[in-house]
Amino acid sequence: MAVLHHSLDFILSSPGTILSVVSGLSVLNANNVLKKVHLSRGYEFIGIHFMFALLRVHSHGVVTIDLQCYQEDSIAEVDNLLNALEKKLKTLLNGNIKRIKRLPALIRGAEVDRYWPTSDGRLMEYDIDKVVYDEDSAYQKIQILHSKQYGNILVLNGDINLAESDLAYTKAIMGSGKENYAGKEVLILGGGDGGILAEVKQKPKMITMLESLHIDQKVIDGCKTHRKTCGHTPMDNLTVGTALILVEDCVPVLKKYAQEGRTFDYVINDLTAVPISTEPEDSMWEFLRLILDLSIKVLHPSGKYFTQGNGVNMTDALTLYEEQLGKLSCPVGFSKEVVCVPSYLELWVFYTIWKK
Repeated sequence: MAVLHHSLDFILSSPGTILSVVSGLSVLNANNVLKKVHLSRGYEFIGIHFMFALLRVHSHGVVTIDLQCYQEDSIAEVDNLLNALEKKLKTLLNGNIKRIKRLPALIRGAEVDRYWPTSDGRLMEYDIDKVVYDEDSAYQKIQILHSKQYGNILVLNGDINLAESDLAYTKAIMGSGKENYAGKEVLILGGGDGGILAEVKQKPKMITMLESLHIDQKVIDGCKTHRKTCGHTPMDNLTVGTALILVEDCVPVLKKYAQEGRTFDYVINDLTAVPISTEPEDSMWEFLRLILDLSIKVLHPSGKYFTQGNGVNMTDALTLYEEQLGKLSCPVGFSKEVVCVPSYLELWVFYTIWKK
């Protein structure tokens, strides 16, 4: 049974009326008794009836109300209590109000999770209505969730990966429609959802597709079954036209290609975003540097390397990534593009890198 968490905040123009608020708060009705508790930085009032209410008066001039009830409880009764509290506080504060904010209720403990943070930690609520795929592989938790707006969304270890609505992502990581792939050799790293492979509509000479260090067939299987509408039918076979799909660790294969002197006109890295951590010795950064260096080694002198960065607000992490570009085995240049990816609910940075 899901719990609804309602909140109502008052920001005061001046904290001077705090004591009058404390002294004026009394029993609202016979069924909703507020018990007063003294705190080091203010006062707290707890009310328990068919729901739990916590009203806290902070000494620096903020009054917060948190009210919890079950999703099945009477909406009218909840609204009546919140309205009564708001009316009572408006009277007690006597115009000393800078701002009042009542937020939509958080739904906690529901069968279907609706909340994910952006890259910079802001909480977002999605219109998820059902789980269509839920598997634990040897490497990660894999979910495909249905959204009314974005279609089926691939979620890996609780991280939004890609939705059926996110063609903007696929186009951006392929050069935003500015490239001609006809007759070219293309190397795709990752992309187990099949979006990039499906979007290469020109006829390349050859596409080689490699998975990451943790080969996860279950991601491919889930997307084949539940994300057809995003154009992922090419993943139904491990050889499609000129595409060779190798479901194996990309690192030894990249090393082998580099030793053989094999090069590609385009390398598209869809393995992972730039790590949020700004510690350059973090294991994720080590993996990123390894893939980046090997990818540049197999890139044709006139070729292009495409990859995602991270959210546009992650400036420190993006700056650190750009610093890594100056430490590769050969000098490179780069450009970046900011794109709105619908299901991410934030702007996302993409990079184009080339050999100088």
